[in-house]
Amino acid sequence: MGCIEDLKPEVILSSVTFREAREFIEEHTREVYYVEPGFRLFEEYLIGVPPIAIGVDGSDLIFPYTKPCHGTFLLRLPGDGEIERLRRERKGKGK
Repeated sequence: MGCIEDLKPEVILSSVTFREAREFIEEHTREVYYVEPGFRLFEEYLIGVPPIAIGVDGSDLIFPYTKPCHGTFLLRLPGDGEIERLRRERKGKGK
């Protein structure tokens, strides 16, 4: 999974649809942000069917990541500054 692999993410789900990923995030995280394809996270552009949901779970981000020819994965990574940027740039939906 490109540079994202170097960050050693936890793979929550693999071979999921964008809808399945969005539903999982909406059901399992208290703080959800919606972005358009092309939004950068960890210096990687996200691709997918909009809206792409990104969940905040404590200090971690949960988000779908698609690697062409390998499918879509739902990943968990420490937020490391990305959470603050996400909050600043996007309106969220809290539970």
